[in-house]
Amino acid sequence: MPKAAPPTGPPDPPPPADKTPPAFVASLQSAIAGSVTHVSYWVGDWTIVVPATQILNIARHLRDAPDAAFDLCSDVTATDWPPRGTGRFDVVYSLYSTRHRHRIRVKTIVGEHQPLPSVTSVWPAANWLEREIYDMFGVNFAGHPDRRRILMPEDWQGFPQRKDYPLEGPGELLMENPLDWLKLRQAKEEAEIE
Repeated sequence: MPKAAPPTGPPDPPPPADKTPPAFVASLQSAIAGSVTHVSYWVGDWTIVVPATQILNIARHLRDAPDAAFDLCSDVTATDWPPRGTGRFDVVYSLYSTRHRHRIRVKTIVGEHQPLPSVTSVWPAANWLEREIYDMFGVNFAGHPDRRRILMPEDWQGFPQRKDYPLEGPGELLMENPLDWLKLRQAKEEAEIE
Protein backbone atom coordinates (compact mmCIF):
# COMPACT_ATOMS: atom_id res chain seq x y z
CA MET A 1 0.00 0.00 0.00
CA PRO A 2 1.51 3.39 -0.97
CA LYS A 3 2.25 5.81 1.84
CA ALA A 4 -0.04 8.86 1.97
CA ALA A 5 1.56 12.25 1.43
CA PRO A 6 1.71 14.51 4.50
CA PRO A 7 -0.97 17.22 4.61
CA THR A 8 0.05 20.59 3.25
CA GLY A 9 -2.46 22.62 5.23
CA PRO A 10 -6.16 22.87 5.98
CA PRO A 11 -8.52 22.94 3.00
CA ASP A 12 -10.22 26.30 3.81
CA PRO A 13 -13.52 25.37 2.12
CA PRO A 14 -15.34 28.09 0.19
CA PRO A 15 -18.64 29.30 1.62
CA PRO A 16 -21.76 27.33 0.70
CA ALA A 17 -23.91 28.74 -2.09
CA ASP A 18 -26.54 30.00 0.36
CA LYS A 19 -24.00 32.00 2.45
CA THR A 20 -23.03 35.52 1.46
CA PRO A 21 -19.81 36.93 2.94
CA PRO A 22 -20.39 39.78 5.41
CA ALA A 23 -20.42 43.33 4.04
CA PHE A 24 -17.22 44.23 5.90
CA VAL A 25 -15.31 41.67 3.79
CA ALA A 26 -16.45 43.39 0.58
CA SER A 27 -15.59 46.83 2.01
CA LEU A 28 -12.12 45.54 2.96
CA GLN A 29 -11.61 44.22 -0.56
CA SER A 30 -12.64 47.55 -2.09
CA ALA A 31 -10.60 49.64 0.39
CA ILE A 32 -7.35 47.65 0.05
CA ALA A 33 -6.72 46.11 -3.34
CA GLY A 34 -5.55 42.49 -3.17
CA SER A 35 -6.24 42.31 0.56
CA VAL A 36 -8.25 39.07 0.51
CA THR A 37 -6.92 36.08 -1.40
CA HIS A 38 -9.56 33.60 -0.20
CA VAL A 39 -12.81 33.62 1.78
CA SER A 40 -13.85 30.55 3.74
CA TYR A 41 -16.80 29.58 5.92
CA TRP A 42 -16.39 26.72 8.37
CA VAL A 43 -18.52 25.65 11.36
CA GLY A 44 -20.31 28.98 11.58
CA ASP A 45 -17.30 31.31 11.31
CA TRP A 46 -15.88 33.31 8.44
CA THR A 47 -12.19 33.20 7.61
CA ILE A 48 -10.31 35.46 5.24
CA VAL A 49 -6.85 34.58 3.97
CA VAL A 50 -4.72 37.68 3.49
CA PRO A 51 -1.17 38.43 2.28
CA ALA A 52 1.39 38.72 5.08
CA THR A 53 2.79 41.93 3.60
CA GLN A 54 -0.54 43.72 4.07
CA ILE A 55 -1.48 42.46 7.54
CA LEU A 56 -1.00 45.84 9.27
CA ASN A 57 -3.15 47.78 6.79
CA ILE A 58 -5.81 45.06 6.91
CA ALA A 59 -5.77 45.03 10.74
CA ARG A 60 -6.18 48.82 10.91
CA HIS A 61 -9.04 48.72 8.42
CA LEU A 62 -10.84 45.92 10.29
CA ARG A 63 -10.48 47.85 13.55
CA ASP A 64 -11.41 51.31 12.20
CA ALA A 65 -14.05 50.63 9.52
CA PRO A 66 -17.52 51.32 10.97
CA ASP A 67 -19.06 48.19 9.42
CA ALA A 68 -16.30 45.95 10.85
CA ALA A 69 -15.25 47.58 14.18
CA PHE A 70 -13.12 44.63 15.32
CA ASP A 71 -11.92 46.16 18.56
CA LEU A 72 -10.82 42.91 20.23
CA CYS A 73 -8.11 40.51 19.16
CA SER A 74 -9.16 37.53 21.26
CA ASP A 75 -6.48 35.12 20.08
CA VAL A 76 -3.48 34.73 17.81
CA THR A 77 -2.25 31.25 17.04
CA ALA A 78 -0.18 29.40 14.47
CA THR A 79 0.07 26.02 12.80
CA ASP A 80 3.11 24.45 11.18
CA TRP A 81 2.90 22.86 7.71
CA PRO A 82 6.52 22.00 6.77
CA PRO A 83 5.70 20.15 3.51
CA ARG A 84 3.91 23.18 2.05
CA GLY A 85 6.02 25.06 -0.46
CA THR A 86 4.22 28.44 -0.30
CA GLY A 87 4.91 29.19 3.35
CA ARG A 88 5.44 27.01 6.36
CA PHE A 89 3.20 28.68 8.96
CA ASP A 90 -0.43 29.72 9.15
CA VAL A 91 -0.78 32.61 11.59
CA VAL A 92 -4.44 33.04 12.57
CA TYR A 93 -5.95 36.11 14.27
CA SER A 94 -9.33 35.67 15.94
CA LEU A 95 -11.12 39.01 16.00
CA TYR A 96 -14.35 40.11 17.66
CA SER A 97 -16.44 43.26 17.42
CA THR A 98 -18.05 44.21 20.73
CA ARG A 99 -20.16 46.81 18.93
CA HIS A 100 -21.61 44.54 16.22
CA ARG A 101 -21.17 41.21 18.04
CA HIS A 102 -19.61 39.45 15.09
CA ARG A 103 -16.30 37.66 14.64
CA ILE A 104 -13.84 36.69 11.94
CA ARG A 105 -10.64 34.73 11.58
CA VAL A 106 -7.86 36.40 9.62
CA LYS A 107 -5.26 33.96 8.37
CA THR A 108 -1.95 34.69 6.72
CA ILE A 109 0.66 32.30 5.39
CA VAL A 110 4.26 33.03 6.39
CA GLY A 111 7.56 31.49 5.33
CA GLU A 112 10.07 30.16 7.85
CA HIS A 113 12.38 33.20 7.72
CA GLN A 114 9.83 35.74 6.47
CA PRO A 115 9.17 38.65 8.85
CA LEU A 116 5.51 39.27 9.71
CA PRO A 117 4.57 42.77 10.92
CA SER A 118 3.36 42.81 14.52
CA VAL A 119 -0.23 43.93 15.09
CA THR A 120 0.44 45.10 18.67
CA SER A 121 0.11 48.72 17.53
CA VAL A 122 -3.46 47.91 16.42
CA TRP A 123 -4.48 45.49 19.19
CA PRO A 124 -2.21 45.67 22.28
CA ALA A 125 -3.71 42.35 23.46
CA ALA A 126 -1.72 40.62 20.70
CA ASN A 127 1.55 41.33 22.54
CA TRP A 128 1.88 38.17 24.63
CA LEU A 129 0.09 36.07 22.00
CA GLU A 130 2.69 37.00 19.39
CA ARG A 131 5.46 36.33 21.91
CA GLU A 132 4.07 32.85 22.47
CA ILE A 133 4.01 32.15 18.72
CA TYR A 134 7.59 33.41 18.43
CA ASP A 135 8.62 31.22 21.37
CA MET A 136 6.88 28.05 20.18
CA PHE A 137 7.17 28.33 16.38
CA GLY A 138 9.89 30.92 15.68
CA VAL A 139 7.68 33.24 13.63
CA ASN A 140 9.55 36.54 13.29
CA PHE A 141 7.17 39.37 14.28
CA ALA A 142 8.81 42.52 12.94
CA GLY A 143 8.28 45.65 15.01
CA HIS A 144 7.16 43.79 18.14
CA PRO A 145 7.85 45.93 21.24
CA ASP A 146 9.22 43.03 23.35
CA ARG A 147 10.02 40.03 21.17
CA ARG A 148 11.59 37.51 23.51
CA ARG A 149 10.64 34.11 24.82
CA ILE A 150 7.65 33.98 27.14
CA LEU A 151 7.28 30.26 27.98
CA MET A 152 10.71 28.72 27.46
CA PRO A 153 14.01 29.83 29.05
CA GLU A 154 15.93 32.46 27.08
CA ASP A 155 18.72 30.00 26.22
CA TRP A 156 16.36 27.31 24.90
CA GLN A 157 17.41 25.81 21.58
CA GLY A 158 14.78 25.54 18.84
CA PHE A 159 11.02 26.01 18.77
CA PRO A 160 9.04 23.19 20.45
CA GLN A 161 5.78 23.39 18.46
CA ARG A 162 7.43 22.94 15.07
CA LYS A 163 6.70 19.56 13.59
CA ASP A 164 10.39 18.95 12.96
CA TYR A 165 11.39 19.65 16.58
CA PRO A 166 13.12 16.59 18.12
CA LEU A 167 10.79 14.49 20.25
CA GLU A 168 13.50 14.08 22.88
CA GLY A 169 13.90 17.83 23.33
CA PRO A 170 16.69 20.25 22.51
CA GLY A 171 19.48 17.87 23.54
CA GLU A 172 19.21 16.20 20.13
CA LEU A 173 20.02 19.52 18.53
CA LEU A 174 23.20 20.03 20.54
CA MET A 175 24.58 16.67 21.66
CA GLU A 176 23.98 12.97 21.27
CA ASN A 177 22.70 12.58 24.82
CA PRO A 178 20.03 15.00 26.16
CA LEU A 179 21.33 14.39 29.70
CA ASP A 180 24.66 15.94 28.66
CA TRP A 181 22.78 19.09 27.68
CA LEU A 182 20.97 19.18 31.04
CA LYS A 183 24.26 18.68 32.91
CA LEU A 184 25.86 21.50 30.92
CA ARG A 185 22.93 23.78 31.71
CA GLN A 186 23.04 22.86 35.42
CA ALA A 187 26.79 23.61 35.54
CA LYS A 188 26.15 27.03 33.96
CA GLU A 189 23.47 27.83 36.56
CA GLU A 190 25.72 26.73 39.42
CA ALA A 191 28.53 28.92 38.09
CA GLU A 192 26.19 31.92 38.04
CA ILE A 193 25.17 31.32 41.68
CA GLU A 194 28.78 31.31 42.91
